[in-house]
Amino acid sequence: MTIHQESLRDTACLIVHGPDQPGVVAAVTALITRNRGNIISLDQYSTDADGGAFFQRVVFHRTDLAVAIQNIDADLAETLSPYGMEWTLTDQSIPKRMAILASTSDHCLLELLWRHRRGELPVTIPMVISNHTNTADDVRSFGIPFFHVPSQGPDKSGAEAKILELLTGNVDFIVLARYMQIISEDFLDAVDVPVINIHHSFLPAFIGAAPYRKAKERGVKLIGATSHYVTKDLDEGPIIEQDVARVDHSMTAANLQARGAYVERAVLSRAVQWHAEDRVIRHGNQTIVF
Repeated sequence: MTIHQESLRDTACLIVHGPDQPGVVAAVTALITRNRGNIISLDQYSTDADGGAFFQRVVFHRTDLAVAIQNIDADLAETLSPYGMEWTLTDQSIPKRMAILASTSDHCLLELLWRHRRGELPVTIPMVISNHTNTADDVRSFGIPFFHVPSQGPDKSGAEAKILELLTGNVDFIVLARYMQIISEDFLDAVDVPVINIHHSFLPAFIGAAPYRKAKERGVKLIGATSHYVTKDLDEGPIIEQDVARVDHSMTAANLQARGAYVERAVLSRAVQWHAEDRVIRHGNQTIVF
């Protein structure tokens, strides 16, 4: 068990969301109390107190959580079902399994691997998959398995089938660390885990090739990055995190790209950390981030 896992021993995270109504908060806190839990933090948000949607994240400590968690989950079903609530209960000492898909650009990939090695990301990384081989040695130097799955031509079905063989049953979520391939709807349906992407601008600006050249030609004063969940609609999924950096006329397209890479690394790392810590709740095409 790592230092991070040890610090979260017997710590649970409960996510609750559904129609806002009186009594939900009291029901949740009473449930934790009767199951001998001690609340560490509690965050909640309502879109409207009258008929809105309710969201809550509760972190609590419970001695011998691994033994008690099934009983707590059963109590949740009995307690929250009458309110029409949905919930997830997770043992925070068990890190999520995160696969990374990458191409030739290595800045986001290496940032995630470095933060993972430093213990900043509460995940395990069972594999990195790339359609190129230039990052293989770097990935393996972190002790992470590397798999090369070429993807050429308009038909990506063969590559996606091979990637699915590697991923199925082995991961809890996937990160596209500048993976320069369009993910098909069939792939998303088959893999059936969240997929997080990083985009090189405030969406939907500068979609396509050579974004920083286009930004230079437009004389932009801010460049940014957006991390979002992947859906069947290209670059239209729920946004998790965004950030910007100020630029000026004296900077070349290469300067903009270097500055943009810095923002991309930071934005993707924060999005991954928040997802891994169960801080993100999807609500339609939006997110609530606690």
